Amino acid sequence: MCGIVGAVAERNITAILIEGLKRLEYRGYDSAGLAVLTQQGELDRRRRIGKVAELEAAVAAEPLVGQLGIAHTRWATHGAPTEGNAHPHFSGHEVAVVHNGIIENHEELREELKGLGYVFTSQTDTEVIVHLIHHTLKSTPDLTDALKVAVKRLHGAYGLALISQKQPDRLVAARSGSPLVIGLGLGENFLASDQLALRQVTDRFMYLEEGDIAEIRRDQVKIWDQAGEPVQRETVQYHEGAEAADKGAFRHFMLKEIHEQPTVVQRTLEGRLGKDHVLVQAFGPQAAELFAKVRNVQIVACGTSYHAGMVARYWLESLAGIPCQVEVASEFRYRKVVVQPDTLFVSISQSGETADTLAALRNAKELGFLGSLAICNVGISSLVRESDLTLLTLAGPEIGVASTKAFTTQLVSLMLLTLALGQVRGTLQPGVEAGLVEELRRLPTRLGEALAMDSTVEKTAELFADKHHTLFLGRGAQYPVAMEGALKLKEISYIHAEAYPAGELKHGPLALVDNDMPVVTVAPNNELLEKLKSNLQEVRARGGELVVFADENAGLSNGEGTHVINVPHIADELAPILYTIPLQLLSYYVAVLKGTDVDQPRNLAKSVTVE
Repeated sequence: MCGIVGAVAERNITAILIEGLKRLEYRGYDSAGLAVLTQQGELDRRRRIGKVAELEAAVAAEPLVGQLGIAHTRWATHGAPTEGNAHPHFSGHEVAVVHNGIIENHEELREELKGLGYVFTSQTDTEVIVHLIHHTLKSTPDLTDALKVAVKRLHGAYGLALISQKQPDRLVAARSGSPLVIGLGLGENFLASDQLALRQVTDRFMYLEEGDIAEIRRDQVKIWDQAGEPVQRETVQYHEGAEAADKGAFRHFMLKEIHEQPTVVQRTLEGRLGKDHVLVQAFGPQAAELFAKVRNVQIVACGTSYHAGMVARYWLESLAGIPCQVEVASEFRYRKVVVQPDTLFVSISQSGETADTLAALRNAKELGFLGSLAICNVGISSLVRESDLTLLTLAGPEIGVASTKAFTTQLVSLMLLTLALGQVRGTLQPGVEAGLVEELRRLPTRLGEALAMDSTVEKTAELFADKHHTLFLGRGAQYPVAMEGALKLKEISYIHAEAYPAGELKHGPLALVDNDMPVVTVAPNNELLEKLKSNLQEVRARGGELVVFADENAGLSNGEGTHVINVPHIADELAPILYTIPLQLLSYYVAVLKGTDVDQPRNLAKSVTVE
């Protein structure tokens, strides 16, 4: 969410900092600020509520000129969106800091630092960092060494950058759970939370790894790893093909966005996971207080987002023990709704401008819901602005009309919500949160393994080249995944596709099965597998052709009319996210064979802003 930009150069860097913040505006934020070591050798700053344009106007009115500086866009987690809570934060006009993430032990550190005579001017967790560094400098005068000492006291997630009035030759940074990248120039170097912020000044980047500490000067960069050992990080050349609005080496935006999913899921998780738990403050400053009161959840969404909500219902009820209802927004807004006491209203939208979802949120405000939470990909959208709490999916721009990476990041966000609610309410079984946090950390790797199935799925797509109808089956939380698979196929290949819970097969859909109607099934290795196998036998007995995406340990094999594609094993709770990948690939390759317009299918729009 929040954005960091830093620079040390031989030229004035104020315009570079502001331009960097503008390039990060796709992330959610509510205030912006920058601090510069001026030509007079003083730390000075400008901070404003609202858009970066407000900050730019403030700098134009009262110019800041300097060769060392840091800048930030803030999304409030501790303290309201006010100028006093905006970054950068100072300690004695000697040290300045900007910070992404959440410091969990900030209250303990705040009391300790108050006892040492420090006066706090904000409600943020970030201010403890700058005072802690300032205090550490008294015994450890070198800024880099002081940072190494101080971060050992910080619990939680952080990506941070510091400058000091007394050490004007450097910018120092630390990463733990929140990304940072160094931009390399000639006689100047830069820092940001996202390489896009620095594309106007360099195309060479060095990515900090977990636990790294960096010292960035005009003519050199030094990095130390988590163990305190000096390390060299690889320098990466950034090419134009990697821009979000360029397909690069991919034939279509949809395929590019399918392959971006490991990266965007990693981005969605960063800064939101503690050592063994979800950081509840990632949902907003009032999240913990609000979540403690939640006894029910109402999810409202449309299309792909609705399917994500359906998966979340299984998670919320089975893991967190919270009753959950999921409804299509266009239905919810036009019926008489009975609101259960203490119900959290959750809206899900890629764009945040979907007309039906927005109308449902506005209607919900009049119905007595406990509060509202938006899960959205666009930080400046109406849905985000009008909700009490927000979790941004951070999928980045999605050009293809058929949603792919937005869906998987929504699922990840909903799992974070499930664990956060269960954590605050104390309803999770012992060890569940720690186990799933560890599985979430491994999820990007698992998604990469699923993408390695690309060529196998492409070959399987040939089975659908002359077909006009397809049936998708799933059980449990995989039923909404089957629905999403059917939606993708019909959206971009124009093949009529339906999805059913596999147990419903003999209650009607079985009448449609013949050798001209392939049946696609998702089969993770869980307690429903044996029942699912029986459903598959029912299909084969009617001459239906089966395409089964099965756990590699499920014991299913190829046979006459049965095509089994093995999927890497994953924890059952996260299986809906993983099994989405091969279904997306299948839809894509079928559409390519059909010769349709993959990225802009007929009759559809990316953001549905009308009823």
